[in-house]
Amino acid sequence: MTNGEWKENGRIADRSEVDWDFRERHAEQYRNSFKMDSVSNRVVELLDKITVQLNPKKVLRQLHLGTERLEDVQELIDIAHPLIHPKIIYQVSYVTDRNENTVDIDGIRFTSRVLSVNLDGIERVFPYVMTIGRELETVATSFGNLVKQFYLETIGDMALDLVGEYFEDHLTRKYGLGKISEMNPGSLEDWPITQQENLFALLGNVEDLAGVKLTESLLMIPRKSVSGIYFPTEVTFYSCQLCLRKNCEHRQAPYDESLKDKYGI
Repeated sequence: MTNGEWKENGRIADRSEVDWDFRERHAEQYRNSFKMDSVSNRVVELLDKITVQLNPKKVLRQLHLGTERLEDVQELIDIAHPLIHPKIIYQVSYVTDRNENTVDIDGIRFTSRVLSVNLDGIERVFPYVMTIGRELETVATSFGNLVKQFYLETIGDMALDLVGEYFEDHLTRKYGLGKISEMNPGSLEDWPITQQENLFALLGNVEDLAGVKLTESLLMIPRKSVSGIYFPTEVTFYSCQLCLRKNCEHRQAPYDESLKDKYGI
């Protein structure tokens, strides 16, 4: 399969910016699995039939290596590939109350002025947790070679980004959405990492469903995991637009001072 294509039900279709490959060849697989969380009695959808296809040339660029190292990079990808086990859990949730600084989603309160503004007029949202599992990071930390360990960690980050692209495509196709944006606890001072507890409470027993748990400092284990809330929007929102941090390799959009008035921060 060439770069820029994805496969669905055996059919090749053009997809210029996506390097993952749907393995949902039957209707039942396409629906994936619905899991009933025994603690909260919420129905959470599990997506785990995801195969990540890493592009060696893109990995090469991300690692800032020359083309003469392509064979070495392919070797690293071959090591990483069987260790990547993507999982996404999410549910369809509804905004039940909203005021200037808080939003209640399915009765659970989140405190964030930015989130409240973004969800003005929005009824349906999609809280989620995604991960590629812990095997790759375990193997990476076992290497005595710190450079190779860094390379494998970077490949894991790239794989997680591809899982995120898969999830966005899944949401827009399945629910007939146009543009969607997301917010992640801890990405802004306005929505601190302490709100992870609320998000995990919203989804139920995340550890049983996705294999992801929170530490005492509210970081996620496995480390290659992301949590957040997706929502439909007319104008794409990035938390980076409100973040002053410079030289961030994960920046998706430049800081936009004009948005301070919109969000009142």
